[in-house]
Amino acid sequence: MIKYTDYALTQLKKLCAIPSPSGFTAQAAEFLLNELTSLGFQPVKNTKGAVSVTLGGEGDHLVLAAHIDTLGAMVRSLKSNGRLRFTAIGGFPFQNVENENVIIHTRKGKEYTGTIHLCDPAAHVNKDVSTSPRNDQTLEVVVDEIVSSADDLKKLGISAGDFITFDPRTVITPSGFIKSRHLDDKLSAVILLALAKYIAEKEIKLTRKLTLIFTSYEEVGHGGSSGIPDDTAEMISVDMGAVGDDLTTDELKVSICAKDSSGPYDYEVTSRLIEQAEKHKLDFAVDIYPYYGSDVGATLRAGYNIKHGLIGPGVAASHGYERSHSKAVSATLKLLAAYLEII
Repeated sequence: MIKYTDYALTQLKKLCAIPSPSGFTAQAAEFLLNELTSLGFQPVKNTKGAVSVTLGGEGDHLVLAAHIDTLGAMVRSLKSNGRLRFTAIGGFPFQNVENENVIIHTRKGKEYTGTIHLCDPAAHVNKDVSTSPRNDQTLEVVVDEIVSSADDLKKLGISAGDFITFDPRTVITPSGFIKSRHLDDKLSAVILLALAKYIAEKEIKLTRKLTLIFTSYEEVGHGGSSGIPDDTAEMISVDMGAVGDDLTTDELKVSICAKDSSGPYDYEVTSRLIEQAEKHKLDFAVDIYPYYGSDVGATLRAGYNIKHGLIGPGVAASHGYERSHSKAVSATLKLLAAYLEII
């Protein structure tokens, strides 16, 4: 699987470089459409912006889902001092975006760079800089243009409702660590791409029908609520494995989630994932994610009658500047192949 792990990491750099907060995913979807087509498949994009592709097989329909939408922000209002007030897209601690470089995307296609700062950020002037709260009132976007009023911003074409995206700062170290924003869930998206490449190049005949879905609204809660094939019998979200507190997952492992904030995952699916991980001697962990939701959770809430599971590479510092490792990518890819009984 080394070849396919390397392929996944190459595609990760490309996909992370494409801005795609929830609601602004068209370019990322186009990237997936092109890549899946080049692998010999026939992907489609639905009305909601999700990309899906059936890789072959017959019988009980298994859907593997990752999401291409990320955290981000949107211009809430133009401030009288020429700065921007913003509103969050998705849930993140505001201190995790302080001092981050951003791009403001106007509705007319212009882009401007900027930085998120505390409203009074100078330590030599503001004695409370270290203790001030960080929220959508105390942080602002400083635009890299000569502006000092709301009218100056309007002349640039910036307005409320414009998307703001964060610099991903993607780095893959010689030791195999992967550092970037948006590993949630672009890392798992490229793992599914690698699985598709593996199936295409090995000319594998699948023992069951398999569809990959890349959703576009997971971070705001309704990515998997529609667009799931009617004959789906089972769906596994391939998302990040949470790292922290009393969990045993780390950045080197594939994580199998037994329960998240929505409740337990299907017993049979979870048990079979564990069985396959043990059989193939994978580095894995089984954990509970207390403050976590997934696409398949949205699918269940929408009324689909399916079995469900959740796995993913271990990712540290979730919803911040995240970190994983190529070993976790390889383990996740191997577990998916083992679950499909194609290794």
